[in-house]
Amino acid sequence: MDTEPPPAGYPDFGLALLIMLLASPTEALIGCAILVLLLICSAMVSGSEVAYFSLSPADINSFADDQLKSSERILKLTQKPRILLATILIANNLINIGIVILSDYLIRSIFDPRVFQKWGEGLERLVPAMDAGQWGTTFEFLLTVVVATFLLVLFGEVSPKIYASVNRLGMARTMSRPLLVMRSAFKPITRVMVGWSNWFENRLSQNSTGSRSRKDDLGKAIELTVSQEQNSEKEIDILKSIVKFGDLTCKQIMRSRVDVVALDIDSNFDEVLTVIKESGYSRIPVYEEDFDQIKGILYAKDLLIHLDQESTFGWQELVRTEVKFVPEAKRINELLEEFQQERTHMAIVVDEFGGSAGLVTLEDIMEEVIGDIRDEFDEINNLEFEQLDKHNYIFEGKTLLNDMCRVIGLETDTFDSVKGDADSLAGLLLELIGKMPQINSEIRYRDFRFKVISVTNKRIEKIQITIPKTKRV
Repeated sequence: MDTEPPPAGYPDFGLALLIMLLASPTEALIGCAILVLLLICSAMVSGSEVAYFSLSPADINSFADDQLKSSERILKLTQKPRILLATILIANNLINIGIVILSDYLIRSIFDPRVFQKWGEGLERLVPAMDAGQWGTTFEFLLTVVVATFLLVLFGEVSPKIYASVNRLGMARTMSRPLLVMRSAFKPITRVMVGWSNWFENRLSQNSTGSRSRKDDLGKAIELTVSQEQNSEKEIDILKSIVKFGDLTCKQIMRSRVDVVALDIDSNFDEVLTVIKESGYSRIPVYEEDFDQIKGILYAKDLLIHLDQESTFGWQELVRTEVKFVPEAKRINELLEEFQQERTHMAIVVDEFGGSAGLVTLEDIMEEVIGDIRDEFDEINNLEFEQLDKHNYIFEGKTLLNDMCRVIGLETDTFDSVKGDADSLAGLLLELIGKMPQINSEIRYRDFRFKVISVTNKRIEKIQITIPKTKRV
């Protein structure tokens, strides 16, 4: 079957780019050069967003310690993160608009309009819903979208953000001066954007803010009402704990896996009895190989009738396999309700990867309300902190931040802005400095001073904290 030859003077599709470059090489080269420049600008701005908003408190502290001009600019930018974000978004959108417009211009220059007309005529025969001109315009639009999207996603978003996540400090220093210039240039627009975002945020968070405000007001009302009575400090603490009870998660009160007393399922009976006698716990988790593989819970009362057995006694048959697992983010008020409904007293806390992060018990939950509960097995002198004077305390590194704040009289959210994912005092210091501290080293945060008293290669064991007088509640 013979094919119809193309009309005279009609350029073949494969030669379209060559014809354009030969006809107007200067214009094409200038357009491509500008496009490459815009892509570089888009990449730098997109990368700066990741770089600046992934800076840790330790990074900020390191910038504050050196005397570099770039560090001063970075600190100045990070003081107003909303303004910084608005500046980055405005610049990125303006650059991306320029890339789209320039891509459309280059495509119009490279491809002769008769190319799209010819494609439209071919498709019109198959789908007569639109004429050839409309189909040609649609092809041109789709080609522009595909080219611009490919360039923006690959070179303007994905690649620079991957690079910035690995080299955030270098990217932050490189972009500090351009971002300051852009912040000044876009100041009127950023003010409007930040104002609108604050208004929307206030509207959306009105209910939660109102709830928090009501809790604060209730706490003040408790102080005003109960404080009139003698020896009311304990009662005030209990009532305040009840008010804030629903805000706590299992991760905040759990016993870390390194401090959990557990039994290896391969242990002999004598070893089991020794662990139970020394720990004094009535329920002990049983694991196989490591703590991530919990097989069940051993109840001490189930061993009472077997105390005269030999070391080879198969105590594993007494292990109860009904184990309750809960995520770190579960609220303790919800867990308390589940404990009541299921008549259980212990749960294994698992992290986002399914590993065992720790253990939480009914006693741990109750202590959040009424304070420390001691029974006949607890050693009164086995304290987890030491008070040197009114403003100096020594805590173990594993001490939970909530417990430390309650002991020294601070609001439990005092360190929320810098603690990151940390829940212990040692974790807070690691977040602040980003490395394992040396013994006797001091870390400052606002008016607080932390001194490392004891540290190993793996753990911060003891920390002295000095608090200002005005921070007590």
